[in-house]
Amino acid sequence: MDDTGVAVKIPPTVRRIVSLVPSLTESMAATVPQALVGATDWCSHPADLDVVRVRGTKNPDLEAIRRLRPDVVLANAEENRPPDIEALRESGLSVWVTKIETVEEAFASLERMFAVACRTEAPGWLSRAREAWRAPWDGPRRTAIVPIWRRPWMVVGRDTFTGDVLKRLGVDNLYAGHSERYPKIPLAELNERRPDLVVLPDEPYAFTPTDGPESFPGLTCALLSGRLLTWYGPSLVQAPALLRQALG
Repeated sequence: MDDTGVAVKIPPTVRRIVSLVPSLTESMAATVPQALVGATDWCSHPADLDVVRVRGTKNPDLEAIRRLRPDVVLANAEENRPPDIEALRESGLSVWVTKIETVEEAFASLERMFAVACRTEAPGWLSRAREAWRAPWDGPRRTAIVPIWRRPWMVVGRDTFTGDVLKRLGVDNLYAGHSERYPKIPLAELNERRPDLVVLPDEPYAFTPTDGPESFPGLTCALLSGRLLTWYGPSLVQAPALLRQALG
């Protein structure tokens, strides 16, 4: 069973993998690079990744994926569209779907993915990542809003990996109780909440020092790497230390 409860038939030996998720692509490249044969255009790590590109996470080239004859296709319930996943399965491909909303779920999901979907041992970086996140936060807590888009303004809401990462670092998302995972919120309301921090990642919207902070006068803004904040892969090893530094 994958993370969504779907039974996936995996061959005894996995030699060809296509990844439709940037963080999973980086995970494969760091663990079984010889097996990775395809990835999306958004898969930016490692920088020297040399595999067939199959367009984006939301519009994958299904025929190109089929031509690669993968033993397994790696996907994610949030990042990839159900119709694309079903179309690949209907054509006979084994699609393993991850579903990750917390740091602990990331560790458990990745461990199962390597063992079951990739037929390989868990890598050393996964153990190091667990250790890096082991110590609980014992300092003062702060509140935050986490915009991920503008025009319209959208923020991180309930049940997200990003929210759990910040919570573990002493930062509580003011929209964690919202009914939506990524609600659209008027800018005036965001400013009225008066959070201790406005967390501005560089993905999916690329907030920069000159594009984002000016919308929150009088508030402290923290510009963060989206990879550290939202990816579950080798970046988890360095993420706690680097995010604490960036959050101030």
